[in-house]
Order: sequence, then structure tokens, then C-alpha cells
Amino acid sequence: MTEALHLPHPNGSVGVDIRPTLLRAMIDLYVQKQTHTEQEEQHFTELALRLIDLVDAKTRTVVANKIAGYPMAPAAVRQRLLKELISLKAPEGAHAEARSLAGNAPAPAGELSELFFASSAEERRLILLNLSYAALAPAEPIAPAIARESTHRLEAAALGHNSELFARELERIFAISRAQARRLYEDELGEPIVVAAVALGMPTTMLQRILLCLNPTISQSVQRVYDLALLHQEIEPSAALQLVAIWQASHPAEKSPAPQTAHQPQYWQDEKSERRAAPLPVTRPKVPWDEFIQTRQAEGA
Repeated sequence: MTEALHLPHPNGSVGVDIRPTLLRAMIDLYVQKQTHTEQEEQHFTELALRLIDLVDAKTRTVVANKIAGYPMAPAAVRQRLLKELISLKAPEGAHAEARSLAGNAPAPAGELSELFFASSAEERRLILLNLSYAALAPAEPIAPAIARESTHRLEAAALGHNSELFARELERIFAISRAQARRLYEDELGEPIVVAAVALGMPTTMLQRILLCLNPTISQSVQRVYDLALLHQEIEPSAALQLVAIWQASHPAEKSPAPQTAHQPQYWQDEKSERRAAPLPVTRPKVPWDEFIQTRQAEGA
């Protein structure tokens, strides 16, 4: 069994490439069902074709054989993998060997991060549900007491519509750059905040309040908030911490100056200045959440 490798910090690359594992797991799940909706087929095709071009030759051979025995495979994926099988049976000498070595190289953390952000909502869900199968070391778990304090800080910032304070807390608790922290909460689909919530052990109700207050694009759709709340319950904490590890390697936190006094709290550098700042008006969202859930359950009955 391949041992999970830690993320080296100097060059920002990960020791294990998760893309082959993700592609194999995604195809295993797809071929287990005899029929798929048009939307499922479209999302699977888009992500599979993207990953096929990024994995090594051995992985392409494995998935090609699986797809060959599945008559309901999308035509585009089947044709792409059949071409791969033909080319692998007739290697091009030194060129084929160089291509194989390049395919086995570890994927840069930045590339893995961009793959996630460039994916659709359904593709992100597939990535998050299959990430725990990858031999990728997760980030260090956050102590429950510290995580609980951080969730309250995040909720207070969201309810106060203070996005900069929200970004600072994400930067502090996950040791990522401020720019990456902003990207997490500005994301219009919302999965990055769900990942952060799972990594911190945040209750679902608290996540819902944050989603309704933080990002206007998400808060305009109660259905989207509901879908993200369901995803929050599906993601394994280990998978969330694996994605956090990728963000830490690709966008590490900038080094902050040393504290001026020995007794200054290190866990919250701007605490005094924030107490002096005038408080922002806080309004909790008023959404008939129970009625919405009851309606959804009745529709699914």
C-alpha cells in the first residue's frame, strides 16, 4: 500500500497525485448505475475528460478497460479512452516513455486547487466525496475548543456583514493567504465555505446562517443554501482537511511581524482595534427554514 506523503512546503507541490484516484473512484461509482440523468452524464463527461488528460498512462488503461465493459458510457469518454488504448498498444518509443514519466509526476498543489475551483457544483461534489480515497495527507486537525471559538468568530463576522473580518479569521485558523481566504467566501457556488465548516466541525444551522448573510449570490437562492447544507452532512472531515492541506501548500499564509509585547494575544492580533471599532448592525436572516424542509421532504415522499 502506498504510504500517504506529506506536503513539501518549498515548491508548493504535493507528494501524491490525487487525480488518478479521483478518476478511478468516479468511474467506479458511475458504472455501478445502469441509467443516468442527462445532467449526471454531462457533469461526468466534463470532469472525466478533464482528468483523463491529467493522469498517467497506467490509470488511463485501467479506466479504459472499465469503460469498455459498460455499454452506457458517454460516447465522448468511450472514444477518448479507446484512442488511448490504441496508442498505448503501439508506444512511440522514447516519446511515449517521456509522456509516461510526466504523467507520474506529482501534481502541484496550485493545479489541484484550480481544478476544484474551475469545477461545477456537481463536479465539486464528486471531488469532495471521493477525496478521502486519495493517499493525500490531510491538514492537522484543529483542537475542538479552538475550532469552536473560530466558528463563533466567523458567524459574528458574517452576521455583521464584515467580509474582511471573516477573511482574516479564515486566514488565521487555516494558515492560508489573505487572498485565498477572500476567494473562499467570494466563491459564488459556496463549496469552499462548506469545506471550511466541515474542517472546523461547525453545526449545520450555523453554516446556514453564514451562507444566508455572507455571499449575496448564494443567499438569493434558498435552494442553493439547502443543497450546501446537505453537502455539509455528506463530506468526511478527513476529505475537508485534505483540501485544506492543498490550500495551505498552494497559498500559504504570509509571515506576520513578531508581536510587540510578550502578553499580546497571538491568536487574534487585531482584538483591541476591533473592540474600539463601532459595531456593525447585526440582523439574523428570517427564512421559513422548517417550512422549506417540510416541503422538500413532502415532494420526495
